[in-house]
Amino acid sequence: MNKPILILQMQRMGDLILSFPLMLWLERTYPGRPVWVVAEPMFYRELVRVSPAAFYLPWTETGRLAGESFHLILNLSHRPEAAALAGSLKADEIFGPIAGADGATRIRGRWQLYRASLVSNNRYNHFHWADLNALDAIPLARMAETVWPPPQRMGRELLKVGLFLGASQEDKRPDAAFWAALTRELTRRGLTVVLLGGPAEKELGGEVERLSGKVAVNSCGRLGLAELALFGQNLALCVTPDTGPMHLFSWTGRGALNLSMGPVNPWETGPYQPGRHVLRARMSCRGCWSCTRARTFCKDRFDPARVGYLAWRLARGEEARLRNASTPGLDLLVTGRNARGLFDLRSAYQNDSELVSARRLTGEFWAEAFGNLLGLHEDAGARLAWQRLVREYPTFSLAFSRSALKLGREIKNAVRGRSLLPDEGFWARFAPHLRPLTGYLHMYLQNDDFRPAAWREGLALLERLLALTGD
Repeated sequence: MNKPILILQMQRMGDLILSFPLMLWLERTYPGRPVWVVAEPMFYRELVRVSPAAFYLPWTETGRLAGESFHLILNLSHRPEAAALAGSLKADEIFGPIAGADGATRIRGRWQLYRASLVSNNRYNHFHWADLNALDAIPLARMAETVWPPPQRMGRELLKVGLFLGASQEDKRPDAAFWAALTRELTRRGLTVVLLGGPAEKELGGEVERLSGKVAVNSCGRLGLAELALFGQNLALCVTPDTGPMHLFSWTGRGALNLSMGPVNPWETGPYQPGRHVLRARMSCRGCWSCTRARTFCKDRFDPARVGYLAWRLARGEEARLRNASTPGLDLLVTGRNARGLFDLRSAYQNDSELVSARRLTGEFWAEAFGNLLGLHEDAGARLAWQRLVREYPTFSLAFSRSALKLGREIKNAVRGRSLLPDEGFWARFAPHLRPLTGYLHMYLQNDDFRPAAWREGLALLERLLALTGD
């Protein structure tokens, strides 16, 4: 009998849906091996209808796993009990956090380690969670050959637009006044608006209904997840913050306009399937891990009239009409796939300066660099990305070299035995443009107990990076 594959995904609903692509790739990469998933029953019991084939079980029944032997375990959860479970089971290979006999938790898998290094350090990350879930276990060619269909189109008559009102944090969603103004704008443009949300959004839905003059259908708290997925098939578009139902609508073929506000990064958790849209504030702090300002100023950039115009065009399938448009203070992005088959975000506007911004080009370089450093592909892409970056920003090369020289000195001192235990702020002492590497190195060193051999490996990684930049 083929040993099964086990996924531990004990996070929220959106995280579970973003594991669906991994389940598909596992089925294709390891044919005949059953896929088992440990997840929260409140999510999977209704999502199983739209999930790839898998055997689900709750945390309360994981005792049944003790006698099993698995071909592969992927722990995608950061909960300590998941690491303990992963460490207690038999498997040919394990990726993700695992608690050892010494009580310490370590991370197996280069890409799972990379993902862990993004905590508070994701400014230049261009890898989506759904891709990071899989890169340790699935060949890139397998991922790249997957064809994800674009959103299904509806006729232009009696178009319905869903507004999913809630999010896991208040900072990640608009307030009632915004939703009410957007409802009125969409209704004025001839669209039927349906307010959507779970039990937690019932009060918010009632407030939006009242403020909008009761021009929308209020379904908040009336639909379970399975019913929501089915109801979504009647929608031309869903306007939603970064939340689980956004991923549900995208997975089931609907169009989405993601209002990406607050401490979220669409490169990591935006709608994964191609042809969906992301609207975000044009601010330097966008895509943060956690907001450090007095309040979430990025929310102020989202004007209901402008959002309503974009949603109206998208619901009618008129994306081409937006190519020459603009939304002051906001970027409209469209999801897709890059040349390697991985998730990508591109401007929906023609000749958008954001495409050659320092932040964008730096992120593209780091994506190519890590792809090479962690064994995903050859170095040509990283060299080209570096050349483009320094061509657009000639002074960047010198600043980068200075930062790398400082890092090299610290690593060499550690290799020589002068210092082996950096403080917790080690990675953040370097310039932001180098922190993708210092964050990963810090996790790598910590994962290997800061042994001298780990420092030497860190120095070798830095030297390989500098070779990509010609230094």
